[in-house]
Amino acid sequence: MKKGKILGAAVMSAVLGISMFATAAFGQQSASQETYRVLIQGPSGERAKAKANYGARWEFEGQGFTTTVNGQQYQALLKNKNLKIERLPELQLGVNQDAVTKATAVLSDSTPWGIQAIYNDPNITATSGGSGIKVAVLDTGVLKTHVDLAANVEQCKDFSQNKSPLVENSCADGNGHGTHVSGTILANGNKGKGIYGVAPEANLWSYKVLNNRGSGYSDDIAAAIRKAADESVRLGVHVIISMSLGSSTKDSLISSAVDYAYGKGVLVVAAAGNDGPGTNTIGYPGGLANVVAVAALENVQQNGTYRVADFSSRGNPATDADYVIGERDVEVSAPGRAIESTWNDGGYNTISGTSMATPHVSGLAAKIWAANLNWSNTQLRTELQNRAKVNDIKGGTGAAAGDDYASGFGFPRVK
Repeated sequence: MKKGKILGAAVMSAVLGISMFATAAFGQQSASQETYRVLIQGPSGERAKAKANYGARWEFEGQGFTTTVNGQQYQALLKNKNLKIERLPELQLGVNQDAVTKATAVLSDSTPWGIQAIYNDPNITATSGGSGIKVAVLDTGVLKTHVDLAANVEQCKDFSQNKSPLVENSCADGNGHGTHVSGTILANGNKGKGIYGVAPEANLWSYKVLNNRGSGYSDDIAAAIRKAADESVRLGVHVIISMSLGSSTKDSLISSAVDYAYGKGVLVVAAAGNDGPGTNTIGYPGGLANVVAVAALENVQQNGTYRVADFSSRGNPATDADYVIGERDVEVSAPGRAIESTWNDGGYNTISGTSMATPHVSGLAAKIWAANLNWSNTQLRTELQNRAKVNDIKGGTGAAAGDDYASGFGFPRVK
């Protein structure tokens, strides 16, 4: 099977391929676009009037509410000096047609190189672990009937529909990306006939926040993060949020949602981005301090370790060697180039990106947490960091001994 790359950029779009992790200018919207997603803030009385006129998609407590308006309504809102209007951009998923991988029904390896690497076992034939842990994958949805995933799907919610902010029991994946990352986390191998993820006994909460083009709005993603956190509390279960998506700009709705989830005991894992190898190129939400940002490794040995892929975004070199995670720091690294996993046609596909590295860490976190149910999310995060330190990465631009801006603390593994 060929390995490929898919170019991506969005707030929020799926972080595929070895592309720029970029932000589109607001003015680049098509002239034919007639609706806009906006965040409305201001005095309670004025907000109430606007809500009565336009309706609310999502309420964000002190941050205001979001809604969809047409062009004429948008211009009228801008003229209201009592309100602050922020337009939420929708960016599209671009595809490099020369490098698109063709999915295949034929599985090349039930335990691909990334699984062998994270288990530190080149001869592994099956994986285990993750029982009782819920992994909320915020992405393009999932093929619920895939033979390697069907038994693991527990929740299915769609936050991406224009007419309704939340559709229960709907998460169809018309893109493939969400099915791919879900498989890396918890594909169950179909009794040895299919592919295995890192933690095949974990449960999947598929929260579709990106449409089939691979794009989505920040308010929908923030709402999904908060929903996963609330479900964790309601059900009394451990939840890991896995986000293989991002933007080069920080979004206030997502930032506060991440803080909310982290405070509720949820571990949040996200892609570092694909804008490397330059410094300070890490995207968001991966760049937030309460998120485990994951860089991508490739199956190449350099300086006695795996190598950080050139496309993988880097953090801040000024914070090298401090073993402290702040904003815009890469935390850990994991396999991210030429990763084979489940696809939305019922078969399999091999693609590259920090999108593919992220689910390896999310799956590992689920496996570790299942074996230590009394741990908090912060204890689990410390364990990931400690395991990464044991497997330092010294290959690739910016990688060096100890904590570095390319690979973070290193590559956390099962053993």
